[in-house]
Amino acid sequence: MPIYEYEHLNEPCSVGKIFEIKQSIKDEPLEQCPSCEGIVRKRISRIAIAKSKSNAELRDLGFTKLVKRDNGVYENVTKRGSESRYMEAGKSETLPDFSKTISD
Repeated sequence: MPIYEYEHLNEPCSVGKIFEIKQSIKDEPLEQCPSCEGIVRKRISRIAIAKSKSNAELRDLGFTKLVKRDNGVYENVTKRGSESRYMEAGKSETLPDFSKTISD
């Protein structure tokens, strides 16, 4: 069952300004706090992603992943084609080519 976040619109009660509650997807959003009956609204919150992606999968999905290797030096572990493997601060020629991955 999913967990949803709600926020008190007025004064918070013992559950806090923001609280979580398990609800069925089919349930209507709460309009009142189950603890104090104050007015609440449903919040948009981040979701958890259970499976992490490999560097190759990230590259294939259009992402660029930089890993810090030294002070001002990052390794592009999702390197594409002629891109530089290492990005160095102050050297624009080592930047990844984002025009290949960013589109409308």
